[in-house]
Amino acid sequence: MLLGIDLGTGSAKALLLATDGTTIGEASSSYPVHSPHPGWAESEPEDWWLAVASAVRKAVGDRADGVQAIALSGQMHGVVLASESGQPLRPAILWADTRSSATLNTYHSLDAAILERLGNPITAGMAGPTLLWLREHEATVYTEARWALQPKDWLRLRLTGEVATEPSDASGTLLYDIVSDNWAGEAIGALNLRGDWLPEIIPSSAISGYLTTIASENLGLPVGLPVIAGAADTAAAALGNGLLEPGLVQLTIGTGAQIITPRSQPIIDRHGRTHLYRAAVPNQWYSLAAMQNAGLALEWVRGILGLSWQEVYTKAFSVPPGCEGLTFLPYLTGERTPHLDPYVRGAWVGLGLHHTQAHLMRAALEGVAFALRQGFEALEATGFKATELRLAGGGTAEMPWKQLLTDVLRIPLYSTTVAAASGRGAALLAGIGIGVYADANDTIKLAATPMLAATPQSVDPILEEAWFRYQSLYPRLKKMS
Repeated sequence: MLLGIDLGTGSAKALLLATDGTTIGEASSSYPVHSPHPGWAESEPEDWWLAVASAVRKAVGDRADGVQAIALSGQMHGVVLASESGQPLRPAILWADTRSSATLNTYHSLDAAILERLGNPITAGMAGPTLLWLREHEATVYTEARWALQPKDWLRLRLTGEVATEPSDASGTLLYDIVSDNWAGEAIGALNLRGDWLPEIIPSSAISGYLTTIASENLGLPVGLPVIAGAADTAAAALGNGLLEPGLVQLTIGTGAQIITPRSQPIIDRHGRTHLYRAAVPNQWYSLAAMQNAGLALEWVRGILGLSWQEVYTKAFSVPPGCEGLTFLPYLTGERTPHLDPYVRGAWVGLGLHHTQAHLMRAALEGVAFALRQGFEALEATGFKATELRLAGGGTAEMPWKQLLTDVLRIPLYSTTVAAASGRGAALLAGIGIGVYADANDTIKLAATPMLAATPQSVDPILEEAWFRYQSLYPRLKKMS
């Protein structure tokens, strides 16, 4: 059996996979995200550790002796400053954190050739800008730290006592040269950032260490289990869903939303609106449109309206499309694709006395769907045409919500049946790492998930009118930000 551990933004998930691809056990354990100041997003790594231990024990149960290997998946872009032994020196700064916005001009001042080799738009919340902020505002901890690690790489250090990273996470730091596939020494030097605290980059399927005695006691697993490097959550999910062929496209809706398509070559977005990262398998990349406010925005609206999730769908879809002139802009934490604007904030626009709680909720769902359409169109502009879209993620189960997404995106949506794709992808990497599978292609017959029937698309002129209204509002909102 193979164990995948996925360190998400709000919870840790563990998935136990039989070598024939059958899921044997899975569990999750949540932890808080703290925002001590507006625009900040932090977590305590110790909370991660406790949640991982809980999730692993629940997923594995009394089958610990059958576990052959572990691999990791995790949220991208965050920074954990740690001591030599892995002790965190401050809370982890997460991908949704926008405090580094003021440092972006330092990046933009770099030579154009250096910026191009980074292969990604310059955005707040990525490790490079975050480290610039720490250098300026927390000089003592910046100097004292031995390691600057991505979240899952800190977890690996806690599990094994060994320090490493792998290409899929490294490529999301804005400190990685997408052309040479290594740390971007020239950019790091020009930024005057430390390079000594960045870990060695090893393949995603490489053995990165072995479970220590202390870690085995906490997780209830045998000491000495091989721990495979793993992958960033989106790259792991692509492997978990069998998304390896260029031309396939997948939308994942969680806290944020990602639309990805595999690439056999590193194709950089000349418009600078979408991202290019290394995949979990050798010699492959993926293009990504990243929207920060998907489930995050919907959960916020649901909370302030005091609705259960069942009430969300019941009430929202009692309202006609277009919400009778009401539009929601979901930019609660700024936005990445396509605006690359950390300062813009959300709004309901067009409120009238006739609008109700149900209208507010329906407008939020439509606003998130419209944001996804903007991301999808930006991704298509990099040079491919999708004919179908796979839909994944825990927040896409309700049929009215899937229908709205289909109608807004104007493309057939095929729902996948794997809810824990990142954990599954990690488990498959564990199998590749110890030779259970020859390579990623050997997992396709296991990972390829049955597609449910496509949600049929309907055309609603009022919904299209709402879409055009939505697009027109961002420029005006930006002026107010």
